[in-house]
Amino acid sequence: QVQLVESGGGLVQPGGSLRLSCAASGFTFSSYIMNWYRQAPGKEREWVARIWPYGRSTNYPDSVKGRFTISRDNAKNTVFLQMNSLKREDTAVYYCNAPSISAWGQGTQVTVSS
Repeated sequence: QVQLVESGGGLVQPGGSLRLSCAASGFTFSSYIMNWYRQAPGKEREWVARIWPYGRSTNYPDSVKGRFTISRDNAKNTVFLQMNSLKREDTAVYYCNAPSISAWGQGTQVTVSS
Protein backbone atom coordinates (compact mmCIF):
# COMPACT_ATOMS: atom_id res chain seq x y z
CA GLN A 1 0.00 0.00 0.00
CA VAL A 2 0.98 3.64 -0.38
CA GLN A 3 3.10 4.88 2.50
CA LEU A 4 4.95 8.12 3.25
CA VAL A 5 7.19 8.27 6.32
CA GLU A 6 8.77 11.54 7.40
CA SER A 7 11.83 11.88 9.61
CA GLY A 8 14.46 14.40 10.61
CA GLY A 9 12.46 16.80 12.74
CA GLY A 10 13.64 18.10 16.07
CA LEU A 11 14.53 21.11 18.16
CA VAL A 12 16.78 23.72 16.60
CA GLN A 13 17.80 27.25 17.55
CA PRO A 14 16.77 30.23 15.44
CA GLY A 15 19.14 30.56 12.49
CA GLY A 16 19.86 26.85 12.49
CA SER A 17 19.22 24.17 9.90
CA LEU A 18 17.40 20.87 9.61
CA ARG A 19 16.99 18.35 6.83
CA LEU A 20 13.74 16.45 6.63
CA SER A 21 13.31 13.21 4.73
CA CYS A 22 10.21 11.45 3.43
CA ALA A 23 10.51 7.82 2.38
CA ALA A 24 7.85 6.71 -0.10
CA SER A 25 6.61 3.26 -1.00
CA GLY A 26 3.72 1.62 -2.80
CA PHE A 27 3.70 3.80 -5.91
CA THR A 28 5.99 4.82 -8.78
CA PHE A 29 7.66 7.62 -6.84
CA SER A 30 9.71 9.10 -9.70
CA SER A 31 6.60 9.88 -11.74
CA TYR A 32 4.82 11.92 -9.09
CA ILE A 33 4.84 15.52 -7.94
CA MET A 34 5.76 15.67 -4.26
CA ASN A 35 4.92 18.44 -1.79
CA TRP A 36 5.92 19.44 1.71
CA TYR A 37 3.31 21.10 3.91
CA ARG A 38 3.37 22.29 7.49
CA GLN A 39 0.81 22.95 10.18
CA ALA A 40 1.38 25.08 13.25
CA PRO A 41 -0.88 24.85 16.31
CA GLY A 42 -4.16 26.62 15.70
CA LYS A 43 -3.34 27.32 12.06
CA GLU A 44 -4.32 25.83 8.73
CA ARG A 45 -2.01 23.51 6.88
CA GLU A 46 0.37 25.53 4.68
CA TRP A 47 2.13 24.41 1.53
CA VAL A 48 5.92 25.04 1.68
CA ALA A 49 7.55 23.29 -1.29
CA ARG A 50 6.87 21.29 -4.46
CA ILE A 51 9.10 19.24 -6.70
CA TRP A 52 8.05 17.92 -10.07
CA PRO A 53 8.79 14.44 -11.38
CA TYR A 54 12.47 13.78 -11.95
CA GLY A 55 13.29 17.02 -10.12
CA ARG A 56 12.79 19.14 -13.23
CA SER A 57 11.31 22.07 -11.35
CA THR A 58 10.65 23.29 -7.82
CA ASN A 59 8.27 25.84 -6.34
CA TYR A 60 8.07 27.67 -3.02
CA PRO A 61 5.87 30.26 -1.36
CA ASP A 62 7.46 33.57 -0.48
CA SER A 63 7.51 32.66 3.21
CA VAL A 64 10.29 30.08 2.70
CA LYS A 65 11.83 31.00 -0.67
CA GLY A 66 15.60 31.30 -0.40
CA ARG A 67 15.68 29.40 2.91
CA PHE A 68 14.13 26.01 2.07
CA THR A 69 15.20 23.63 -0.68
CA ILE A 70 13.26 20.58 -1.81
CA SER A 71 15.05 17.74 -3.60
CA ARG A 72 14.46 14.11 -4.42
CA ASP A 73 16.40 10.90 -4.87
CA ASN A 74 14.31 8.73 -7.15
CA ALA A 75 16.66 5.78 -6.69
CA LYS A 76 15.83 5.81 -2.97
CA ASN A 77 12.20 6.87 -3.32
CA THR A 78 12.88 9.76 -0.97
CA VAL A 79 12.10 13.46 -0.98
CA PHE A 80 14.03 15.91 1.19
CA LEU A 81 13.46 19.36 2.62
CA GLN A 82 16.60 21.28 3.55
CA MET A 83 15.64 24.13 5.87
CA ASN A 84 18.16 26.86 6.58
CA SER A 85 17.98 30.13 8.52
CA LEU A 86 15.11 28.75 10.55
CA LYS A 87 12.80 31.16 12.34
CA ARG A 88 10.50 30.65 15.32
CA GLU A 89 7.55 30.92 12.97
CA ASP A 90 8.77 27.83 11.11
CA THR A 91 7.73 25.77 14.14
CA ALA A 92 5.15 23.25 12.94
CA VAL A 93 4.49 19.63 12.09
CA TYR A 94 5.86 19.01 8.60
CA TYR A 95 4.16 16.59 6.22
CA CYS A 96 5.05 15.20 2.84
CA ASN A 97 2.32 14.70 0.28
CA ALA A 98 1.78 13.06 -3.07
CA PRO A 99 -1.18 15.08 -4.36
CA SER A 100 -2.12 12.91 -7.31
CA ILE A 101 -2.89 9.98 -5.03
CA SER A 102 -3.95 12.01 -1.97
CA ALA A 103 -1.24 10.43 0.16
CA TRP A 104 0.06 12.00 3.36
CA GLY A 105 2.69 11.04 5.87
CA GLN A 106 2.23 11.11 9.64
CA GLY A 107 4.32 14.26 10.04
CA THR A 108 7.50 15.21 11.85
CA GLN A 109 7.70 17.97 14.46
CA VAL A 110 10.05 20.90 13.90
CA THR A 111 10.51 23.28 16.82
CA VAL A 112 12.58 26.43 16.45
CA SER A 113 13.39 27.84 19.85
CA SER A 114 16.26 29.14 21.90
